[in-house]
Amino acid sequence: MPDAPSYPYATHLNEYYAPLEKIDVPALVAACTDRWYNQTLCRVNDSVVRLGVMQGEYHWHKHDDLDEFFFVLEGHFLIDLKDQTVDLAPQQGFVVPKGVVHRTRAPERAVILMVEGAGIVPTGD
Repeated sequence: MPDAPSYPYATHLNEYYAPLEKIDVPALVAACTDRWYNQTLCRVNDSVVRLGVMQGEYHWHKHDDLDEFFFVLEGHFLIDLKDQTVDLAPQQGFVVPKGVVHRTRAPERAVILMVEGAGIVPTGD
């Protein structure tokens, strides 16, 4: 079996905060030096909330069994689909349904929250 591809993204799947802990998003954002950073903040039932601090573009991928929700806190965030590009500004969100091939881009530094099933592989299936 071929090796899994490596990607130039800083992806941290550990749950950074436990239940009953205050989640400090501004502190994590201020400390971030990566161009594409993804940190699982916490688990909520069978889902996780992830923080993304991003600039540049992600690769095309899909998630066969789970939907993915993106919510922009800061910056400008694009989600490319097969036949359209969804353009999100701060305080806007979008759900990419399971099985839909997509690519995300941030022309300038953007801060987003993602909510998805805990078992999702961020780089795709």
